[in-house]
Amino acid sequence: MSSDQSPNIPDQGDRREAVREKAQQVRAKQSRARTMRRATITTAVVVVVAVVAVVVTWTVTSAASKPELSPAHVTDGGFAVTAVKGMAGADDASAPAPAPTASTAGRTASSPSPSASASATPQPGSVDIRVYVDYLAPGAEQFQSANAAQLTKWVTQDAATLTYYPVAMLTPKSNGTKYSLRAASAAACVATYSSDTFFAYNNALLTRQPDQGSDGLTDQQLADLAIASGAQSPKTVRSCIQNENYASWVKTSTDKALAGLPGTKDVALTSAPMILVNGQPYVGALGDPKEFAQFVLTIASDSYYSTSSPTPTPTPTPTPKATPKK
Repeated sequence: MSSDQSPNIPDQGDRREAVREKAQQVRAKQSRARTMRRATITTAVVVVVAVVAVVVTWTVTSAASKPELSPAHVTDGGFAVTAVKGMAGADDASAPAPAPTASTAGRTASSPSPSASASATPQPGSVDIRVYVDYLAPGAEQFQSANAAQLTKWVTQDAATLTYYPVAMLTPKSNGTKYSLRAASAAACVATYSSDTFFAYNNALLTRQPDQGSDGLTDQQLADLAIASGAQSPKTVRSCIQNENYASWVKTSTDKALAGLPGTKDVALTSAPMILVNGQPYVGALGDPKEFAQFVLTIASDSYYSTSSPTPTPTPTPTPKATPKK
């Protein structure tokens, strides 16, 4: 038996409409997913920016609120060496002394001559030696290693005053660890809490100098070296060094030295080390103790003669007598 009813099969147009509707649903779903991803990323960025802003604000506020500590026993940014404890050869009379120079040997017999001691060592109080030192500067190590013995002798015999000025010109030369700054701050800690061992610690920092481009010594190692150099109040010194108490002070002192050095005529710090003798820069070989000794003796001799030579007293011109009128 036949039937005239056709099966319920959707036509081609219905199928296309269903496909379009399905595609729209997929696109809508993908659009919602993209919107959610963008919203999530935006929220995350906002959170990160907020966190960074909080950290930066906290850091700046902390730095601004932290006072700049100033070390003790400091004059014009320097530490005078008053003792040479812990230095080998401090009492060694065989330490090299300045040799006579041509300028002193060629003086006429009529000129006043210094005492016998002046021909061997600088006159007491007549020579002021100042050393601007960056503990990462190779030249600073050369000068200290070559001249430590005679500097020790001159200080011990009160033949010269010796002052070190820690500066931090090479702070960027240590892989971001700021070794120059930290070492100078450590030296200020020792000068403050154990001034008698400052010279020995200063010498140890230079003779054990790390290479430029390395990380340098850690704060703990700087503290260990201070204790090994004989520092008194070891706990206080260690805390001061590891907290970098005088880092800000070192920065300020370095900036001042770059602008001009006290007690000089228009001399500013241009490199480290810079050595001044009675305010005059030493430009000789840093590793030649004889050349430095000659320079010191020449300055001492000039100072001696300039202060010991009597100043001529002008003779008054006689006033002519008036001739009486006749």
